[in-house]
Amino acid sequence: MIHLTTLGFIHTVIGVLALIPAFISLFSYGVIAPQKRTGKIYIVLTALACLTSFPIMKSGHLSPGHFLAILILLMLPLAYYASSIKLFGQKWQYIQVVLMSLTLFFSLVPAFTETLVRVPLGHPFASGQEDPALQPVMGVLALVFVVGICYQLFRLRTQHRKLQSV
Repeated sequence: MIHLTTLGFIHTVIGVLALIPAFISLFSYGVIAPQKRTGKIYIVLTALACLTSFPIMKSGHLSPGHFLAILILLMLPLAYYASSIKLFGQKWQYIQVVLMSLTLFFSLVPAFTETLVRVPLGHPFASGQEDPALQPVMGVLALVFVVGICYQLFRLRTQHRKLQSV
């Protein structure tokens, strides 16, 4: 049986629910669009998942997952307000795409890790966060992230070129 505290269960449910609008947005718009309803729902649920992660400390101190949560909480407002951040200039859409995708990637790293140290029940795939068995999984996840970012940026660039040629 998987042992989760009540807060751990709530955190997990919120985190899983956040993935639904993220993937709907990716498949519908090709990006996690913060301006769209699905993007806004993703942002709220992801922020809640990050905030509920902080009291969960198996070792009594912050873990790498907590530091990813901090990064996500910093990136979400930057991505949401990218269009109004003068430093980003004309490239704000590209930065927004990268930041939103990074938040998803950073959410999936601890999600995969925590899942694989718990399942299959009785004989988990990995014994802990440092288990070498997780390295190929994280490598594939990183590769999917890089390919996904390249696709999104290529698509955005193509859309911009079409608009400029009209």
